[in-house]
Amino acid sequence: MKKYIDITQVEQTFKTPKGLFPALKDINLSVAQGEFVSLIGHSGCGKSTLLNLISGLAAPTAGALLCANKEIKGPGPERAVVFQNHSLLPWLTCFENVYLAVERVFGASNALNNRSAETKAQLRERTDAALALVGLTAAAHKRPGEISGGMKQRVGIARALSMEPQVLLMDEPFGALDALTRAKLQDELLQIVATTHSTVVMVTHDVDEAVLLSDRIVMMTNGPAATIGEILHVDLPRPRNRVTLADDSRYLGYRKAVIDFLYTRQAHVEKLVA
Repeated sequence: MKKYIDITQVEQTFKTPKGLFPALKDINLSVAQGEFVSLIGHSGCGKSTLLNLISGLAAPTAGALLCANKEIKGPGPERAVVFQNHSLLPWLTCFENVYLAVERVFGASNALNNRSAETKAQLRERTDAALALVGLTAAAHKRPGEISGGMKQRVGIARALSMEPQVLLMDEPFGALDALTRAKLQDELLQIVATTHSTVVMVTHDVDEAVLLSDRIVMMTNGPAATIGEILHVDLPRPRNRVTLADDSRYLGYRKAVIDFLYTRQAHVEKLVA
C-alpha cells in the first residue's frame, strides 16, 4: 500500500517548572494509505502527544512529520481529529455541529482548500450524509444535552468524516463509554472505515479494541523518553466479527502478544530501571 504518513526521528520535549521533560524520543513510523494503526501503551507514554504531532496541533522538538509528502506544519482538512471528549457546542443541534465543519471546509468562506465553494443545499446534503453514516438522521435536530454519550461521540465522528479527511485521528474515542456502547461503536467504526477507506491512527488503552480494529498495533515504551517498542502486524481477514474472533487462535495470539509487552516486558524494564 502507498505510504501516506511518514514520521522520522521525531522527539518532543516539554518545558516544566522542574526543567525539561523528554516525552518522546526517536519515533520512526510510516502509515500506509487506507491502513488502520493503533497506538497503545501505559499512561504517560506519549500516545496522545504523538497524535497531536500528526494532527498538527503541536510541533516536534526535533525530526519531521509528512502527510502525503508534505510537511505537517499545522492542522489541515485532510487530517480530522476525534477526541475522547466529543467537544460539541451545547447550544447547537447535532446537524448544526456537523454543518459548522462542512461549511468551514467546503463553504464560500473556506480558505482551507482549493475547491470551488458549494451551495448551501450541497452543504446540507453533506451534513445529512455524514449523520446518516453514523446512524443519527433521527437525532439531527436534537442538542447534545438531549442525547446519550454514545450518540454524542457519533456526532463527533460524523463531524470529522464530513470533511472527507484522508486521515482520521482518534484519541481514545470510546474510552468514556460503557462496555456495550463501546462495542457497538467499534463495530460501526469497522463498517465506516470499510466504506470510506480512510487512513486511521487511533490511541487506545484497550487491548481487545486494538486487535479488533487494527492492521498494525504500535506498542509504546513507558516514559519519559518513550519510543516505539514493538509493532505488531494483525493479519486477520476483514470484515471482522467480534463474536467469531472470540475463539480464533490468531486473535488470541495477537491479544496475548500485546498483553505480554505491556504488562510483562514493560514491568520488567521498570524494575531494572528502579
